[in-house]
Amino acid sequence: MLALDKVVAGAKIRGVAGPAVVEVVRVQWIGSDALNIVYRGADGPAEVLLYRDAEPRLELVQASRAFSFDGDGEAFRIASEAQRIRLAHLFDPYLAVHSSRIEPLPHQITAVYGEMLPRQPLRFLLADDPGAGKTIMAGLFIKELIIRGDLERCLIIAPGSLVEQWQDELKEKFDLTFDIVSREQIETSVTGNPFVERNHLIMRLDMAARSETLQAKLQAASDWDLVICDEAHRMAASLFGTEVKYTKRYKLGQLVGGRARHFLLMSATPHNGNNADFQLFMGLLDADRFEGRPREGARKADVSDLMRRLTKEELKKFDGAPLY
Repeated sequence: MLALDKVVAGAKIRGVAGPAVVEVVRVQWIGSDALNIVYRGADGPAEVLLYRDAEPRLELVQASRAFSFDGDGEAFRIASEAQRIRLAHLFDPYLAVHSSRIEPLPHQITAVYGEMLPRQPLRFLLADDPGAGKTIMAGLFIKELIIRGDLERCLIIAPGSLVEQWQDELKEKFDLTFDIVSREQIETSVTGNPFVERNHLIMRLDMAARSETLQAKLQAASDWDLVICDEAHRMAASLFGTEVKYTKRYKLGQLVGGRARHFLLMSATPHNGNNADFQLFMGLLDADRFEGRPREGARKADVSDLMRRLTKEELKKFDGAPLY
């Protein structure tokens, strides 16, 4: 005797179609006393409706297996390979280096893997001297975050003369595809807002700083996982007497910084010689500590936890020889 409650898909039972053993494919209860069974027998699939009075003649020959192992092997291989790739960074902490077309230098590796990746969330100023390869560091950081599943939306803001260079280097060296925000792109986008439709964008600094319409579109879109500002010293604010003058570029920095989980500023010349102006600039990264007019007699702010600066003399090759 076998209770109908024990009849499950995958089980092999006797008594459904005479003395022959059949395999249950699917079951469906109709009320509490009737069970519709789809089974596979010697003559192929069939269907039968059993009531409680059929229980005495039913016999369980083989219980259902937890795993049937009759799925699509190719689909399983693809899924397991995707899982392996997703977890690859746990076994190769420098996976972005090994999967990119670059030969990074020691200071580039330490910047990404020693300074930036450990900071969660990142609010950082990369201020190495010109020639240090800050674009390569940014590309490595982007790719490593993507590999680790920590980045979906990324916005890069750069001077107009550098946006094509950014686009080309990210594609050629890291196989990362970024679109450049343009008026034509805005006009042809389905929603009229490319920040909603695209996740990887490069935007011209002055184009965004001067356009309130573009800034409104930025605010209407979802937040960014990472925003990078190249030549960030152009996002300056100045102190005139007791009055702080915020430029349009600075206000743009405040806008995107407030909509980003990771915020990276890049500039080889972040300090113009005026400590008050530099403190205002650092307010883009930590408004609680730096924004506004510095107090009279206050000590110089410590920014060592928010920035890194290496001069050309400090840049070395792997063998310790000077890079320049």
